[in-house]
Formats: sequence, C-alpha cells, structure tokens
Amino acid sequence: MIAFVQGPVAALATGTAVVEVGGVGFAVQCTPLTLATLRLGQPARLATSLVVREDSLTLYGFADEDERATFEILQAAPGVGPRLAQAMLGVHSPDALRLAVAGGDERALIQVPGIGKAKAAKLLLEYKDKLGAPHGTVPAQKPLAAGPAPWSEQLHAALVGLGYAPREADEAVTAVTPQAEEQAVTDVGVLLKAALRTLNRTR
Repeated sequence: MIAFVQGPVAALATGTAVVEVGGVGFAVQCTPLTLATLRLGQPARLATSLVVREDSLTLYGFADEDERATFEILQAAPGVGPRLAQAMLGVHSPDALRLAVAGGDERALIQVPGIGKAKAAKLLLEYKDKLGAPHGTVPAQKPLAAGPAPWSEQLHAALVGLGYAPREADEAVTAVTPQAEEQAVTDVGVLLKAALRTLNRTR
C-alpha cells in the first residue's frame, strides 16, 4: 500500500495532481478542493489510497489521514465506487458526513452529484455503524487556499470536477455571486454548497 506521496507538484489537471517522488511522477486523483490547495512546483504531502482493478491501478489523494480513512469506508459500501466516495468528500468534510449519518440527514447526501433520495436513504443505513461519531466541531466549510486564482475560477473548477457541465457551472457561479459579494464570502467550501443547492433546484 502507498500510504502517502510527498514531493513537488509537477502538474495539475482537472481531478488529478502529479507529485514527483524520487524522480517518479505519481498521478493522484484528488477532489477539486484538495487540488485548490496545491501549487505547481511547491512541495505537497497527500495521504493516499490505492484502488486496484483488473485493468488499472488508481491512486487517490487526500488532505489528511482522516479523509483517507473515511474514503475507504465510504467506497466499501455496496453501490459506491471510489469516484462517488471521492465526490462525497469533495462536498463534505469527514466530520460533516459523520454528522449527517448520525442525524439521518438525507439532504446532506443528496447534495452530492450521483446520489438521489433513495440512494441517500440506503447509504445512511449502510454507514450508520461504520463512520462513527464526529471527532470534533464540524467546520462550516473547508478553507480556501491562498493563491492567485479568484474564488469564481476555483468554484467553477470544483463543479466541473464533480461532473457538472461547464454551462451548469457557469450558471451556478452566477447564482452565488451576490452571496459572495454581499456577505464578503470568498470560501470555496461555503460557495460550493450554495452552488450545489441551486443546481439541485434546477434539475
């Protein structure tokens, strides 16, 4: 098992970061918000989980060990593959997911692209005794990384990374712009949740 990769970021693309380790570039699948914390040429350390299939070896990367452990629990459930598990962590932190499961909050799971009401109900039962209780105070959102990219570009990339069409992402960014400007909100985590709510209403 590859527990983590550490080294300079050699490349960034939608859904993927390449981290150079000892002269070898490891392609790591990451959530949009994790990718937003990385910078080309800068050192990075990602906890990783290797998913083995008959025709592929895919390395998934996470901001910390808790995210990785949660990912492995999520993707072990029937009907949940690694991509859906990663999408869940792209929308909610591990503690937010624990809180949702503990409180039977279907709406929180429905915010994740690919999860409808029926599937959310099944997953709440599946995860009930597996995710455990929240470890601490659940943050309202994930922090936005410092960097030159404005929140709108990072939000757009996050939505596209979650599977929405660029046009849908454009519309969602436009819909949450008043919130960002009026409330001085520049945290992509907060705005991503607001954008997902507008997208869910239009589908």
